[in-house]
Amino acid sequence: MISLLSLLADAAATGAAEIADAQGPAAENAPPGLLQYAILFAPAILLFVGMNWFLGGGQRREQTRHSEMINNLKKNDRVVTAGGIIGTVASVSEDKAEVTLKVDDNTRLKFRSESIRGPLEVTSQAAKPVEEKAS
Repeated sequence: MISLLSLLADAAATGAAEIADAQGPAAENAPPGLLQYAILFAPAILLFVGMNWFLGGGQRREQTRHSEMINNLKKNDRVVTAGGIIGTVASVSEDKAEVTLKVDDNTRLKFRSESIRGPLEVTSQAAKPVEEKAS
């Protein structure tokens, strides 16, 4: 990448010298033109735009996955919130903006759908009962 930048800088300098020779001695003291600056900074700008596009792709995929998960929520799904609250979906509003979770027999909490992290995944260790040691 560095060699590409140095090649472009050399090309810009050579181009500036050729333009100065064509315009005569008065052009030698003239400030560099906008085109020369554009040639120098174009690789950096392209790199910046490319990195934003590359890194932003993961975020777009995650947003798409989350919105599909929210649209597919239905009653009796076990979910976990961003705060770590585990509950069962009691209802989902028509516009999918709010989800009511049944946390306990008599406890229902209303959440914004953005705060639902995803379905509850039961790990194999959590499903095993804890054996008590005989003392």
